[in-house]
Amino acid sequence: MKQEEIYAKDNDSTVKQFVLLGFSDLPNLQELLSVVFTIIYLTILSGNSLMIVITMLDPALQKPMYFFLANFSSLEICYVSVTLPRILFNLWTQDRSISLLDCATQMCFFLMLGATECFLLAVMSYDRYVAICNPLHYPLVMNYKMCVQLAVGSWVSGIPVQIGQTWQIFSLHFCNSNLINHFFCDIPPILKLACGDTSVHEVSVYAVAMLFVAVPFMLILASYSKIISTILSLPTATGRAKAFSTCSSHLLVVVLFFGSATITYLRPKSNHSAGTDKLLSLFYTIVTPLLNPMIYSLRNKDVIAALRKLLLKQ
Repeated sequence: MKQEEIYAKDNDSTVKQFVLLGFSDLPNLQELLSVVFTIIYLTILSGNSLMIVITMLDPALQKPMYFFLANFSSLEICYVSVTLPRILFNLWTQDRSISLLDCATQMCFFLMLGATECFLLAVMSYDRYVAICNPLHYPLVMNYKMCVQLAVGSWVSGIPVQIGQTWQIFSLHFCNSNLINHFFCDIPPILKLACGDTSVHEVSVYAVAMLFVAVPFMLILASYSKIISTILSLPTATGRAKAFSTCSSHLLVVVLFFGSATITYLRPKSNHSAGTDKLLSLFYTIVTPLLNPMIYSLRNKDVIAALRKLLLKQ
């Protein structure tokens, strides 16, 4: 289906809808991409749902670490559902148009859930810090009430700021074009379509990114510096291996998510390119939710044991 490119005249925005170009530059791969993304989406839904079920049903997994893992799996399902269904719709119908309101809604939910993921990963690192560095106080510090408060705080803390940032971005006039060279409504490609000086908005994006990406990442680094120091001081190699195995899965997810997100939102605008943005976005929107169940199940003996018990009951 041919999409119409719209330009606004003067400084008054006449753009009422955008066009998500997505993977339209690969016309011969549309059917293959739709099959691949459908399989990926179903795998993410089933894998993360399974993680939630086993953490709820297995008595051995009734621990703070797995409570946060269940929250993380729930988040990944929500997070990927903001972008992947739209990608699939565009591939199936070849209708890539999206209204201004739908685009703003998608961006808002994407940013809110992205902020939640940053905070939740920081909370999970704090949980590992207390468990490894202060094991005697762990049951007292990470009690059920504290776990619920940390989880709720992670889910809701970013909501007002990200609603405000979305409103600020979509209050701009869009006169350059209505073609978004991306597969979802993300900040960098939207700002490229705005007319006039967007430097104030770019500074705002950097400030929010520092708050929701850099600060949690620094807290994670602080936690893991203490964790690694404590692990290295353990007297036996077996003890060190066991302690590290409880946090290695989380550390791998942190590297995948924060690495791609940091490069996307904190690098200079002059270094942005559509191809690089799409590739990086695939990592933190699709690859991390896809790998999450595999990373945690394959590297965690308790999760493997719970999966076996669940499967043997069938």
